[in-house]
Amino acid sequence: MSSSETSTDPAIPQALQDDKTLPGVVYALNIAGLVTGGLTSVVGVALAYVSRKGAPEWLQSHYLFQIRTFWLSLLFGLIGGLLSFVGVGVLVLLALGVWIAVRSIMGLSWLLKGQAYPTPNNWMI
Repeated sequence: MSSSETSTDPAIPQALQDDKTLPGVVYALNIAGLVTGGLTSVVGVALAYVSRKGAPEWLQSHYLFQIRTFWLSLLFGLIGGLLSFVGVGVLVLLALGVWIAVRSIMGLSWLLKGQAYPTPNNWMI
């Protein structure tokens, strides 16, 4: 573990302290959701909810970030869908796709560095 990570929890085995696989899978499912119409994102958010309780603090920031990304994307997807009847919703949905991709790629970048996501509660990036 690098010195930039938060403190480790002695109750969690060391192998799980460094396990980046599951949060990485959730980021991949979010990106795949752009192609599958969000179906894989539903699986991803379920995995994030289940996994965040037992995760070390630095991984919990990633799970929180992923959960917020899902709910915000659902909200803006509904808004874009409703506004598509007047034409502007298509732009909202395109911007939403870019936003999801950027958030997922940035989160994955922080994860691969072995660092907590610095601002998991922000709705932008």
